[in-house]
Amino acid sequence: MKYDYIVIGGGIVGVSTAWQLQQRFPEKKIVLLEKESACSQHQTGHNSGVVHAGVYYAPGSLKAKFCKAGVAATLAFCRENDIPLQQCGKLLVATTPLEVERMQALYKRCHENGIDVQLLDAAQLQAEEPNIVGLGAILVNDTAIVDYRRVTTRMAERFQALGGDVRLSHEVTDLEESPGYVRAKAVHKGREVSFDGEFLIACSGLMADRTTRMLGIKTDFQIIPFRGEYYRLPAKYNDVVKHLIYPIPDPDLPFLGVHLTRMIDGSVTVGPNAVQGWKREGYGKINVSIRDVADMVTFSGFWRVLKKHFRTGLTETKNSLWKPGYLKLVQKYCPQISVKDLEPYPAGIRAQAVMANGDLVHDFLFAESPRSLHVCNAPSPAATSAIPIGDYICEQVLARQSATQA
Repeated sequence: MKYDYIVIGGGIVGVSTAWQLQQRFPEKKIVLLEKESACSQHQTGHNSGVVHAGVYYAPGSLKAKFCKAGVAATLAFCRENDIPLQQCGKLLVATTPLEVERMQALYKRCHENGIDVQLLDAAQLQAEEPNIVGLGAILVNDTAIVDYRRVTTRMAERFQALGGDVRLSHEVTDLEESPGYVRAKAVHKGREVSFDGEFLIACSGLMADRTTRMLGIKTDFQIIPFRGEYYRLPAKYNDVVKHLIYPIPDPDLPFLGVHLTRMIDGSVTVGPNAVQGWKREGYGKINVSIRDVADMVTFSGFWRVLKKHFRTGLTETKNSLWKPGYLKLVQKYCPQISVKDLEPYPAGIRAQAVMANGDLVHDFLFAESPRSLHVCNAPSPAATSAIPIGDYICEQVLARQSATQA
């Protein structure tokens, strides 16, 4: 089967890219290949559902740029498509003198990024949220909550309405590239099928490094899975907070800390932590993949990042195994919650790109070949930023093709 563009990955970034390509080129044939039986089954469908305002990101970085544009684009898309959305705002709560220092730095960064925020002292925080304690907080007005699965499903529907082809249950097993075309081989219901295209875009998330290897693209990163474990609070706590409640994060880590999140269905979740994962798509209680573990332990960057963050890793693992330790991360700003209030909730897996030298990749990372572009790291807030990311990818593809044809 011949197409102009092949997009791999039915997460929100892949679907956004395919939809926007089809808008730009209504006459082109575009196919989206997704290995699962529905879109958004991995990172997109296992996150907190937060539309982030861009508080944490270095001014001028792609994350900051994409997030700023993504908030407006996501809110507009939801309103245009009657997708439920709540703009509840977020409080970043400082509970120690060190966190107060970090809070001041974050407040400055918010202004550098043009984000609407207010700095609250302890009394003002108590007035805003009677059940939350702290030395101060940043109130972020632009933060919202949404169901990203619904957003992705609607984007896929709009892509199809424009003539786009969505192929579910098509697992890509091999890629080939020649001077005239690129070929994706996939397995569907036990049968191998091939798709030929002029250009391929891979938004394969947890499998990003394996997709680049299929085309022999030399890179010095690997995807290391980090498991984010959540709990849900009993219904009696649905009104415990009006805003999303976040701790002040450690600026050296790409994780935002355990937070209280109002969900679009009215419930409140607690989490996530960040535990070393041993299976890229392991959402159950016990998850180990021999292949995934083998890839990690034979990658030098895994051991280096483990060494750099050994103490943090031990603490996260302890809190994962010992619920009272996890609870302390919440009680420091919401002391009324007890162990018995932490009810089970599905975990998520973060696809963290790690370089061979052990550095965690904090921004977006891309790889390419003459006829392909690969999104190798799409860090949080990729869901918030999916529309501008898709637009950026379209621009990169067009620039690449123009250079090739020149």
